[in-house]
Amino acid sequence: MSSTATLPELISEAQTTEEQFLRQIFVRDQMAEWSKQPLIMARADGVHYWDVSGKRYLDALSGTYAAAVGHNNRRVIAAIHRQLDTLHFSPPMHGTNPVAVQLANVLAELAPGDLSAVKFQCGGSEVTEAAIKLARQYHKLTGSPGKYKIIGRYLSWHGSTMASLSASGLKSRKTVNEPLAPGFLHVFPPTCYRCPFGKKYPDCGITCATIVSDVIDMEDPATVAAIIVEPIGHTGGIIDPPDEYLPLLREICNRHNVLLIFDEIITGIGRTGRMFAAETFGVTPDILCVGKGLGGGYAPLSAMICRKQIGDTFWGPIARNPGFVEGHTFEGNPISCAAGLAVLQEILENDLCANARAQGARLRVGFERLARKHGVIGDIRGKGLFQGIEFVRNPATKEPFPAQAAFGVRVGRRALENGLLCRFDPNWLAFGPPLISTAEQIDEMVAILDRSLGEVLAEVPVG
Repeated sequence: MSSTATLPELISEAQTTEEQFLRQIFVRDQMAEWSKQPLIMARADGVHYWDVSGKRYLDALSGTYAAAVGHNNRRVIAAIHRQLDTLHFSPPMHGTNPVAVQLANVLAELAPGDLSAVKFQCGGSEVTEAAIKLARQYHKLTGSPGKYKIIGRYLSWHGSTMASLSASGLKSRKTVNEPLAPGFLHVFPPTCYRCPFGKKYPDCGITCATIVSDVIDMEDPATVAAIIVEPIGHTGGIIDPPDEYLPLLREICNRHNVLLIFDEIITGIGRTGRMFAAETFGVTPDILCVGKGLGGGYAPLSAMICRKQIGDTFWGPIARNPGFVEGHTFEGNPISCAAGLAVLQEILENDLCANARAQGARLRVGFERLARKHGVIGDIRGKGLFQGIEFVRNPATKEPFPAQAAFGVRVGRRALENGLLCRFDPNWLAFGPPLISTAEQIDEMVAILDRSLGEVLAEVPVG
């Protein structure tokens, strides 16, 4: 291409030439590996993607748990168009806009308990970072300035910004960025299938929860500000806690004046079969963070919703109360908020939470069928349309596949070759399809996984 080429010519070239695509060098975590078989999506509709070669993929991942109401949803797109014609940006330093106020009111009405104060951000990392800041500032304003430590969990992932990363417990993403921010502690997650304490549920005393109180005592409760957890952990392999776990955390936080933060970036907005996983588990946190599905993948949007008592703490004369010191240029953006309102309307009017429960039950049956057929699925975890399977060499002993086999990765990549987009790691694989998914589409997703699993097993000896 000549250096004198026009912009339309450059755009046309970039849309048709793989070399041009590969100039976006940080499109993946490992560009050299990705470039061997680059995946470049061209369009999407409903629960399907098509790549630039015209190949169709079933989206069993909602993009990345974001496309809650599916792709090419005309209601959401129309709402964005209308907002573009009215107001595309409002000055966040000086005030807000009607659509942001409307969305905040809707979220406050939908959120459980007295979660009623809303702060918008653009993405998950920003909003979990904001929650950490809110917890520390809250304690300073309420006479406990020494409470600054944040307890997270190993295997967790709360985002890429420095505080959210520091709260995370995934070594593969932390080590390369260390040293991280001070004041962050970690405890083991409720991985019942492979209990880190060598116990078995239900005779375990829920040690994974009760030990959190011991950690707070050992650290000194006067120094601990908050606990941050995903109600269902993602990066550890869909860590679905026992029923007693989150209620115990709630009681521990109450006892020690520690705020409980739910990171619902993935589990919120209908994913577990209720609007929030807090409702699924019957536990109300002090701060609830949502993202991904809230904007439906149509616009960057996340929100932090906190209890009224916490919100009220930041209200008062500026001379003695600076308010919540946190801000971003695109927070409460009217385009994003218009998308968020349309997404929530779509979920509520079509009762997509009920559909998530129904199709989630169907998905569970499908996974159970694959477990019986192939003999390499040791555990099935999750709720609603957020479920995963753990691969093992021997279900009776829970013996995993050798690390070098990267069995889950092989299955996930074969599924991609066969036209199925899902989340996969060396030892596990997860589905998180759009909430609009039908029974037929769930069955087709499971069928492709079935085929892919069988093909990989024909190549990888199990015995």
